[in-house]
Amino acid sequence: MENIEISTEKIILEAARKIFIRKGMEGARMQEIADEAGINKALLHYYFRSKEKLFEAIFQDAILKIVPGIMEMFRSDLPLFEKIEIFTGKYIDTFAENPFLPGFILNELTRDPQKIINLVSRAGLDPQIFISQINLEVELGNIHPVEPYHLVVNILAMCIFPFMASPILINILFDRSQETFSQFIQQRKTEVPQFIINSIRKK
Repeated sequence: MENIEISTEKIILEAARKIFIRKGMEGARMQEIADEAGINKALLHYYFRSKEKLFEAIFQDAILKIVPGIMEMFRSDLPLFEKIEIFTGKYIDTFAENPFLPGFILNELTRDPQKIINLVSRAGLDPQIFISQINLEVELGNIHPVEPYHLVVNILAMCIFPFMASPILINILFDRSQETFSQFIQQRKTEVPQFIINSIRKK
């Protein structure tokens, strides 16, 4: 019975993710999610009482998929530049697979910031290990002096902004081509770390 419940929950979450990608958080309807999952609305409400609860579950699932790998990478002996490349790639891939998440995060940070803080904290994300390595590289003279918190925020901002601004980018910059935008996002996985690394690398 438990396996059936887990399977049904996964089907619902995947269906909801597809609807959220197509319609966004505001445009999605519980009936559409139930139809996509092939279940009735009453069963959907049995598993998830509201659209907001569904969204939180999807957010948590996305975070739990990326955070353990990132933390393992942060704790490793990999060089700083390689960590920047890996972190950037994983971050962009997560939002490319879940393009509705940035809007959800921004909305919740405005409405209920503690919710996002709690969700991220429960996932175990701790950037202090990465920040300590940046400080060490500065002390050793391997990179230009840089304030690590600014560096981390710059990386995050350069990754997330294209997703936040996707309607403008797709319709104005990329002549309404979703394919061109998707190609651009994949290119960011190379462009962003190169830009960051070149800005701190000692010649």
